[in-house]
Amino acid sequence: MLPWKRVLRPLTALLLTAAVAALPTAAHAASAPSTGWNDYTCKPSAAHPDPVVLVHGTFANSTDNWLVLAPYLEARGYCVFSLDYGQLPGIPLIYGLGPIDKSAEQLQAYVDKVLAATGATKVDLVGHSQGGMMPRYYLKFLGGAAKVDTFVGIAPDNHGTTLDGLTKLLPYFPGAEDVISATAPGLADQIAGSAFLTKLNAGGDTVPGVHYTVIATRYDEVVTPYSSQFLSGSDVHNVLIQNLCSVDLSEHALLGLSDRIAFHEVANALDPAHATTTNCLSALS
Repeated sequence: MLPWKRVLRPLTALLLTAAVAALPTAAHAASAPSTGWNDYTCKPSAAHPDPVVLVHGTFANSTDNWLVLAPYLEARGYCVFSLDYGQLPGIPLIYGLGPIDKSAEQLQAYVDKVLAATGATKVDLVGHSQGGMMPRYYLKFLGGAAKVDTFVGIAPDNHGTTLDGLTKLLPYFPGAEDVISATAPGLADQIAGSAFLTKLNAGGDTVPGVHYTVIATRYDEVVTPYSSQFLSGSDVHNVLIQNLCSVDLSEHALLGLSDRIAFHEVANALDPAHATTTNCLSALS
């Protein structure tokens, strides 16, 4: 084994361990009483007939990623649900690390569960980071387009990421991508140019019948360049948050965790018939 590979394996393990430590609320979330959402007795209203399924990002989980957005949508009359996906053996509390095509299969099963519980015919999907990209596989290859009305991606890595160019160094370290793929395949799938992303984006970014919205921030330091997040298609609304509020400094994580301007735009996407202007004041609404 090359010497650098002896270093890369423990470094990757350290990254996963650090991610667990960086989520101080995760252990509490796992043992806490049921959140206000994920109520399988919730019946969608005539005003909001589609349940909303929230799809977390890499290193996140179904609770921590949505501590602000889920109550925000509930207060607006939506039935709200969230799932965990992509867990690796021996890695507790954090998810989104497994092969993304398998994660999409988990989403497929979860959507069917929500539809059966609520009696709805379609859901809306809202995802952050990987969760704003992974459902596209479900829509394109697993029949999801027939069961989804609107899909909103917040800071999604739709065309992968270079991590500010760091991934461009991988070819200089033979076998590096193999190590990452073996340790955390969900990370390898998100590298710009991966086989997964090549398959996902071949033949077009979108599928007919689904309304797409992408919300990005100029200050995203994880999905780079930020413009790679945007989709092309006939039913796509691409939003740069700074075009709505120039003083919004949210980066990748905050855009999905707590940015009320982004959340206002999510609400507009879910209910376009009653959309209102999104601007800096939307953070107060």
